Amino acid sequence: MSHSPSVPSSPLLWPMHWALPEGVSALCTTRVGGVSQAPFAALNLGDHVGDDPQAVATNRALLQAELGGARPLFLTQTHGVAVTALNITSPDGIAADACISTTPRVACTIMVADCLPLLFTDDAGTVVAAAHAGWRGLAGGVVENTMHAVCGAACVSPARVRVWLGPCIGPEAFEVGDDVREVFISTSPSNASLAMRYFKPHPIHHNKWLADLAGLAHLRLQALGVTSLSGNDSRPAWCTVSQSSRLFSYRRDGVTGRFAVCIWRR
Repeated sequence: MSHSPSVPSSPLLWPMHWALPEGVSALCTTRVGGVSQAPFAALNLGDHVGDDPQAVATNRALLQAELGGARPLFLTQTHGVAVTALNITSPDGIAADACISTTPRVACTIMVADCLPLLFTDDAGTVVAAAHAGWRGLAGGVVENTMHAVCGAACVSPARVRVWLGPCIGPEAFEVGDDVREVFISTSPSNASLAMRYFKPHPIHHNKWLADLAGLAHLRLQALGVTSLSGNDSRPAWCTVSQSSRLFSYRRDGVTGRFAVCIWRR
């Protein structure tokens, strides 16, 4: 199956609108098109959420068919900041929240259902990477760790790295407490006042805030010197909670499936 460098053609996939270098492909799945039954309906790719294992295996085979011969490598995500290097012999299940590869047909893969997925590549397409950023991972440095790994592998500056941010819980749905806000303000890579802009007082709940997870990731990437940013711009169309027919959301449903992002060198 051929792939556009920027917009997946399959109805199973989320439109990306990302200009990729020659030789690199990427995709983002939705919940549409698989075989899982409710509450995991339908294209659940998570094997850790209580879904029928055979249904998950079938759904992963549907994903495999979209990858043009590449193999998706699934991590055991822990809301941490570790980055693991993948090659053709790497097994599924490595404990990490980001992965990087220079090996063709090895698809760096991240599963989410509200956390922010990010994809990375350099302008020449010599390296690809993916990261899983919930608030803990984002505050802890998973984006910075992944960027450093990409820049090191490609021998480039952050200005030569392209990053795509996928769907995640949006700024009208992500309710957090003072503790989360204080963590981001205290660990802001640039100016604490900038981080404060991504937290709005909750209109009903006292001492609660509505946080813009994608906006906070943009802030950190820009502080690193990244200028090529695509994808999630914090609009409602990117919110997992509001897109109930298209995307899984743990915050919305509790028991639910996982969608995935993949990036690979052809």
